[in-house]
Amino acid sequence: MLRAGFDFTLWLVLDLVFLVTAVTALVMAAIARDDAYRAADKQTKSFWLIILGITVAVNMFISVLFLSIAGLIATIVFFVDVRPALKQVSGGGGRRGGSSSDGPYGPYNGGR
Repeated sequence: MLRAGFDFTLWLVLDLVFLVTAVTALVMAAIARDDAYRAADKQTKSFWLIILGITVAVNMFISVLFLSIAGLIATIVFFVDVRPALKQVSGGGGRRGGSSSDGPYGPYNGGR
């Protein structure tokens, strides 16, 4: 009895994590510009919106572990491969300016 409750709770938490990551990826894919996908030499924006939309739908309405894991793999591919390429093409490299020797209070010049 206790194990059944634990299994159900674990499945519910995993399903929620899968859903949140898929929705996040879908929103990020929708926000990116269409020409950034072509410039990054990735699949089209509509392709990723369809794949991630199906992933969200599967995680919301169909509780099949195999389909949820397949959707999670597609979401991970988006986060690991496509999103960094889109950020690089769009100029969002993650650095906010300055040089590599800047410290928290300004540039570090080595005591000179």
